[in-house]
Amino acid sequence: MLQKTNVKICGLSRRRHVVAAADAGAAYVGFVFFPKSPRSICADRARFLSDSAPRGIKKVALFVNAADTEIGHVVDAVPIDMIQLHGAETPERVSEIESRFGLPVMKAIGIKSERDLGRLDEYSDAASQLLVDAKPSESTDLPGGNGLSFDWRLIAGRTWRLPWMLAGGLDETNVAAAIRLTGAGQVDVSSGVESSPGQKDSERIRSFVAAARGT
Repeated sequence: MLQKTNVKICGLSRRRHVVAAADAGAAYVGFVFFPKSPRSICADRARFLSDSAPRGIKKVALFVNAADTEIGHVVDAVPIDMIQLHGAETPERVSEIESRFGLPVMKAIGIKSERDLGRLDEYSDAASQLLVDAKPSESTDLPGGNGLSFDWRLIAGRTWRLPWMLAGGLDETNVAAAIRLTGAGQVDVSSGVESSPGQKDSERIRSFVAAARGT
């Protein structure tokens, strides 16, 4: 049964796509604050988009190796529910950010081979959630949103002490299979619901959420 799967739609930049995600039943909407990303937005834009999200949907701010001043600027301006760290932040830095800003932190960990799995345990005592993602190629500046997947069999049947979310190369055609294989209770998508880099598609958002929830 897939009905309980929580879905996060990340990299949103337009009100109609926030509304589409909420109407489809997504549990999280994500806003990117990383200038190199085609999905990056400013705090004022994120505040406008947050106002479009209904009560109950969690708003996530994504940062990459950000300084406290950068994070603080967003947290002060936008009603954020969770911080997502997608860079090379250490477990100590994750704990520091969670304590400083009083918000749960989700740490993204890139996976390519079995050797990478140990990093998930390293962050289990520091973060509030884990994002199990595909490791980016060395030729890109983007730590996520690249449409890459990893061998899901690497994490099949594994559990961690805290909630986790599956990401990396998911779309409406493969998300149900990924959930069945890994047992993921939460999934994250960005490029998999886009018509072009940074341009979300409302119909693909609806199709993805329906596929993930088995409806």
